[in-house]
Amino acid sequence: MRSPLTGGRGGGGFSGGFSGGRGGSSGGRGRGFGDRGRGRGMRGRGRGEPGRGRGAPRRGGMKGGSMIVEPHRHAGVFIAKGKEDALVTKNLVPGEAVYNEKRISVQNEDGTKTEYRVWNPFRSKLAAAILGGVDNIYIKPGAKVLYLGAASGTTVSHVSDIVGPEGCVYADEFSHRSGRDLVNMAKKRTNVIPIIEDARHPTKYRMLVGMVDVIFADVAQPDQARIVALNANFFLKTGGHFVISIKANCIDSTVPAEAVFQSEVKKLQQEQFKPAEQVTLEPFERDHACVVGTYRAPKKVKAATAA
Repeated sequence: MRSPLTGGRGGGGFSGGFSGGRGGSSGGRGRGFGDRGRGRGMRGRGRGEPGRGRGAPRRGGMKGGSMIVEPHRHAGVFIAKGKEDALVTKNLVPGEAVYNEKRISVQNEDGTKTEYRVWNPFRSKLAAAILGGVDNIYIKPGAKVLYLGAASGTTVSHVSDIVGPEGCVYADEFSHRSGRDLVNMAKKRTNVIPIIEDARHPTKYRMLVGMVDVIFADVAQPDQARIVALNANFFLKTGGHFVISIKANCIDSTVPAEAVFQSEVKKLQQEQFKPAEQVTLEPFERDHACVVGTYRAPKKVKAATAA
């Protein structure tokens, strides 16, 4: 069973990093700092606010001696190994933190330094999916991404790191309060284009968004599948990919989460999406799943049989 930091499906978490909660993040449904009943740690606060519980990250860099940073199997994502292992992305704006996250500076052989930002899975559905063992997030260097439900830009900033200066992130958020933080973050990240509009009405921002390679959606609305389909129809190229975070309670709190996930997958299939994989976001998020796949996948041409 491979470590989740190297992309395996072991369902665990950090081995040492963010180890301040009850039970930590070692997997399963045990009470960690993701426990909602106690309201401790990072998930008890709004998406745009830094956690202040016992599991919250400290300011400043990682401690514990020298760190070794290795590439993750997902391009643009890295693993910082040391006394505290962590998922990280290469900071597009060295010296700048977005949400008081920890930063790691690594000395290169030529004497230069490279800065990485720790990617906290308790603050990011995408990071949780990566640690959950998703095979492909389709977001890679140079990609153009439409991000629906950008909030204050926590995950958007890491997507910005991944796609790099050659890529682009169109970040849509409906809330003006969160949108202010998103806009301020985008001022220092030239590959992020903030859009403060309702994702249900893509015609309002179609002049700002070009064709994209990937749609990432975390809108937490009952009609999320329809919202994603509307935007895909405008902006997602044929054969492009989607990554959707599904929050079961936001869609139907009266049925088991597994039934909600199954229902949402069927809705996506009806809209020309072809889901390829589904992973749970436990233990980082309760009753959440991430579904990834292809939009308007080209039909496979059957090889001609020999006469």
